[in-house]
Amino acid sequence: MTHPPCGLSDNPLFARLEGARSVLVAGAGGGFDVYAGLPLALALADGGRSVHLANLSFSRLDPGLEWVAPDVAAVGPDSPGHPSYFPERTLARWLEPRGLPPTVYAFRRTGARPLRDAYRALVRRLGVDAIVLVDGGTDLLMRGDEAGLGTPEEDIASLAAVNGTRVPVRLVACLGFGVDAYHGVSHALFLENVAALERAGGYLGAFSLSRSSREGAAYLDAVAHAQAQTPEQPSIVNGSIAAAVRGDFGDVRFTPRTGGSELFVNPLMSLYFAFELEAVAAHCRYLDRVAPTATYAELRAAVDAHRFTVQNPRPKRTFPH
Repeated sequence: MTHPPCGLSDNPLFARLEGARSVLVAGAGGGFDVYAGLPLALALADGGRSVHLANLSFSRLDPGLEWVAPDVAAVGPDSPGHPSYFPERTLARWLEPRGLPPTVYAFRRTGARPLRDAYRALVRRLGVDAIVLVDGGTDLLMRGDEAGLGTPEEDIASLAAVNGTRVPVRLVACLGFGVDAYHGVSHALFLENVAALERAGGYLGAFSLSRSSREGAAYLDAVAHAQAQTPEQPSIVNGSIAAAVRGDFGDVRFTPRTGGSELFVNPLMSLYFAFELEAVAAHCRYLDRVAPTATYAELRAAVDAHRFTVQNPRPKRTFPH
């Protein structure tokens, strides 16, 4: 997998999106993952592209929503839903007063096959010619032979779904290096996977989300807004990333939800790692188990079945320095 080289001053992820007209930036893992894609969406919109936001939703999606297809709905600032936990609506409410399109598309949490069909329907509706699948964290890059996979169900379902579309440009971006340590992910193994993707031509490099950038400042504002609107279930992932973007370090406390665990907020959490989605999919050793699943129960069973078959997983490693 090779692409024309770009200069050191160019960003390979944005270079891959140079010819795109309509870009879908989608949260892979549910919850507040779409927030990790917000800075990318804002930068692309500033570059003149038509940009759309979507997320695999953890909310119970109301029948009264505007349904694009059976498993994807358009969510706006006034959409019906849970009164206190509805990340897609919360983001729409942040977008509206800033003059940005206040629609966030919500995918129902289901198996990979209907999720793929929902992506295809949304792609047709919006005329999408590029998708950036964003993971808040890094467990999307776990290929399946590691000792710890984190919480991969939604991430891998999204990977399988987007891999099943025919969109010309499909990319993966991970933001939040280190966050998934609390779900058993070895980030030394993540780096080993990144190196393997580099050898395969699927790694597009890393770059930092800076608080001094317009996109970084907007991200901090959006996360603070979400924390204020969702006080009982604020995002630990985005709270950690935002703390890193602000320059905080170590065991930073921003919610009682992290009580009983020691955080290690650090500058690496503010790095985007970018990849060709096709390469990430090719390296995933259980995507074929996940891709045919029809329900979320089947999806979880497929992931559990894969875990059971891994006889000699790569052991967790610590950084040598």
